[in-house]
Parts: sequence; structure tokens; C-alpha cells
Amino acid sequence: MTCPACAGPLAAWISVPSGEPADPRRFELLRCPDCGSAVTAGDPPGPEAYEQGVYRSGQPRAAALVGALQRAVAAQPIRLLERGGLAPGARVLDAGAGGGRLVAALAARGHDAYGIEPSARSRERAVAAGLDVRAETLGEHAARDLDAVVMWHVLEHLDDPLGALERVRGWLKPGGLVLLGVPNRESVQARMAGPGWLHFDAPRHRVHLTPRGLEALAHSAGFERPATHHMIWEHNPAGMWMAILTRMGMAPGLPFHLLKRNARARPVDVALLAAGVPLAPLAVAAEAIAAAARRGGTVAMTIRRAS
Repeated sequence: MTCPACAGPLAAWISVPSGEPADPRRFELLRCPDCGSAVTAGDPPGPEAYEQGVYRSGQPRAAALVGALQRAVAAQPIRLLERGGLAPGARVLDAGAGGGRLVAALAARGHDAYGIEPSARSRERAVAAGLDVRAETLGEHAARDLDAVVMWHVLEHLDDPLGALERVRGWLKPGGLVLLGVPNRESVQARMAGPGWLHFDAPRHRVHLTPRGLEALAHSAGFERPATHHMIWEHNPAGMWMAILTRMGMAPGLPFHLLKRNARARPVDVALLAAGVPLAPLAVAAEAIAAAARRGGTVAMTIRRAS
């Protein structure tokens, strides 16, 4: 078995807990010494892993506040695409569209946007909102002459990210853009949280990429001119805050799971959450410093199809 990012060797690294609090299993990660990326050993989970637990149906706690925050940060991926050269009225596919939030934001900016999403639960929300989100996987979808494709936190779920990017390349016009968003295995918050880092999310997350690994993957798939961004407002400040609390002894990712109604807090967790509220501004500042040092918790990369 070789690294899916750079084809380097893989060696035993660490054991991490399941991304689901109710799942008592631990999972072994193998790391590549060449690019630093890692993979989750063992077989991938079945489709049910995306219909239950944190992915189950139902409103999260504080749904109105969560929705407002999600809408506020949805503009950043579009700004990154447009900074990368996306023209007005472009034809854009969101591959892994979830509930269609980015499809809606792209359409509101005047782009011709649609999505694909294999999860029935997520797709139903998008369709109910009148969005063009289709029941297809990456392997099932076919397209031609797209201006751009967004893969926002999709690659980490795939055992063969190179094959996926090669397929996406065939959908694009010459010079077409792809926007990738992935967790950064080399981030400050990943090191701080250790095996309890929220974004390991084993076994759903199959690859744990570094910026070096992501760039190597893009070049192998026939893309060029990568531009990497380390401050992603949707994920990074909250991820740093949870990493700090995890380092202090809180159950991994507990605030996220509490919002998803997917876990119960122990007394020690309640105490740490209360103590952690004043630390939120410190977490934002710490993540900003990490991003400036190119060690943000998640990264976005725009790449262009080579002619």
C-alpha cells in the first residue's frame, strides 16, 4: 500500500478514536514520510455511515444560529473561485453538495450552479429548497465543458482521491478550475488535539492530507498553478477552540457532537466547556497566527486544468 497523494511508502503511525462518540472502536493511521499525508487502515465504512450519527436527519441544536453562521461563511469558497479567475455566469458543479448551501450561494452570485450528492438525507433538503442537486456519485456523474468544480471536504472521504481528480479533470474546459477543501494533517490544531482531533473522523475520513500531499495529488491528476489558503472561516476557528479543549481533557469534538445531538457531556466536559467559553477569542487569534504560518486547520486550494 502506498500513499494516495504522492505514491510514497506508508508506515504505522498512530491510533485514533472513532469519529462517532457511540462507536468504541479505534482505527490505525498509516503515515507517508515523504509528503506527511496519512491514510486510515482497514475497509471503508458503508453508505449507512452517512445516514446516521452526525449525518442523521433532524435539526441540530441552535439551528437558527448554526444556519446563519453557515450562510455567512458560504461566500468564502466563491470568493476563492473568483479570485482564481472564475468568470461571471460560469457553469459550476458542487461535487458533494450536501444540502445545497454552496449551490444556492453560487446561484445567488449569478453562476449557473448545480450539485451532485449521494446522501438521500442531504439531497432531500436541497431539492425541497428548489435547488438542482442530483442523486449521483462521482463515479456515476458525467459532464462536459464545466468552468469549475468544487470538492469541498470530499477528497478526505475517498480511498482513491487521484482517480476522482482525474475524472473531474475530464469534465472541465481547458483551463477550468477546481476548488478543493480538506483538513490539514500538519496543522497546529491537529498537533494540539493529537489523536482526538475532530477532523480525523475515522473511519469516514480515508485520507488525511497535508498541503504538500494535496499539491502532489493535483499535479499527478493533470492540474497546475495551485494556490493554497489557510484561513477557512467555516472550520478553522471552531476547530482550534475544540483542539484547545480536547488538549485540556474534553471528549474529542464534543461541542460539535452536542450540536448534532450525538453525544452526552460528562461532568468534566461541562466544566471544561464553561471554562472554555472565554478562550474562544484566544482560539480565533491562535488560528489566525497558525494560518499566517501556513498551518491552518483546514486548507482550500484552487487548481487549474492543464491545457
